[in-house]
Amino acid sequence: MKDILIRGFYSGLRTTWTLSKIIVPITFALTLLKHTPVLEWILWLFTPIMGWFGLPGEAAIVMALGWFLNLYAAIGAMFSLQLGAPEALILSVMLSFCHNIFVETAVAKRIGLNAPLVVSIRAAVGFLGGWGVHLALGNTPGDVIGTYGHLQYLWDVSVWTTVQEVLFTIWKGVYQLALIVIPLMLVIQVLKELRVLDKIATGMNPLLALCGLDKKAAIPMLAGIFFGLAYGAGVIIEATREKPLPKRQLYLLMIFLILCHAVVEDTLIFIPLHVNGWYLLGIRIIAALVLTAVLARVWRERVGTGIRPGVGGVDPDADATTGA
Repeated sequence: MKDILIRGFYSGLRTTWTLSKIIVPITFALTLLKHTPVLEWILWLFTPIMGWFGLPGEAAIVMALGWFLNLYAAIGAMFSLQLGAPEALILSVMLSFCHNIFVETAVAKRIGLNAPLVVSIRAAVGFLGGWGVHLALGNTPGDVIGTYGHLQYLWDVSVWTTVQEVLFTIWKGVYQLALIVIPLMLVIQVLKELRVLDKIATGMNPLLALCGLDKKAAIPMLAGIFFGLAYGAGVIIEATREKPLPKRQLYLLMIFLILCHAVVEDTLIFIPLHVNGWYLLGIRIIAALVLTAVLARVWRERVGTGIRPGVGGVDPDADATTGA
């Protein structure tokens, strides 16, 4: 057990270092931009769109970083913008459903799914989720400004004051990141070494049945739920190669996972931003279950070829590689 914990600790350090290299430059740049007119221009340009979700214009920066980079880049921006709790929850919901587009869509495409369809589903659910939370909270762009005000740029701020602000913001972000990532990687390492995931899979039959999946989907589903589409990509691809799924089930599995993956990590990393983790987790799980269950009931037609190239006209309920 000692060796397992040591490996998990070093894994946590490596992950923290890797993610810090993303967060630090972004936090540095955005903290400096607060003292220039740039963010005010972005605020003016995007306020009409972001206002639909009860968000200020600069929230577009967070969305872009999350979509095209990853959640950690977006969180670095959120630390710098000092969003209020309602706005942080709305952004967290939108980003949880749709982030890291390039990497995670590549995973879906790698196992034979339609990339534009995957992106469209994620974007649609992300926007609908954010809009729904906005309606539930009843916040308005005016409330947002009242919470933390417009970002102000100050030309007369001393260089030393600016440097202090930048260093403190960076230290706070990295410290909170390490506080979450290192224990998380310790737990993940223990689960991997003790093969706990294999044991959990045996109790997943009710969930799989609800989503229109069979037991072959248990391991890739667990890998995606706990490790995410990016971190768990190898497990998902290998599992679907060793135990091929019907094409229809592959779509159902990936639709569930693109809405509900890395649930532990992606929930915990938003907590330092004063986001209610239970709300965020509940919204993701309910959305994934409802959408996947509905599609499993109504989607009965053929959906194309299997997961390997060169196999055509496969029945959606037949094996994706053998057609049996």
